[in-house]
Amino acid sequence: MSAPLDIEGPAAPPRSNGELVFAEPWESRAFGMAVTLYEAGAFTWPEFQAALIARIAAWEASAAQDEPYDYYRLWLAALEDVLAGRCAVSTEEVTTRAQILARRPAGHDHRDHPDHHEHHDHPH
Repeated sequence: MSAPLDIEGPAAPPRSNGELVFAEPWESRAFGMAVTLYEAGAFTWPEFQAALIARIAAWEASAAQDEPYDYYRLWLAALEDVLAGRCAVSTEEVTTRAQILARRPAGHDHRDHPDHHEHHDHPH
């Protein structure tokens, strides 16, 4: 069950020649986080799409538009909205986790989770 991404319209992710485009490593992590949570059943895709469209519309309606348009910042904000709305996690928890991911150097996306330890049969 992979995420039914929009190909066009306000919620469609940036693409180049049909391929998804990520300007920074954190953008692909934010993307992956949303897709993984969707696939785990944390929320429905229409819920996420609606939250993303609402965030984009709010940015467009902002009179000052001090912030430059940044699709994946809005994507992450929509993910926070959906998860907080479902009481799955607090907004602060999502923000903290996202900031930790954003600070990780490129190339550290392999399975180096702190809970992942090698198990050996010999005593320590």
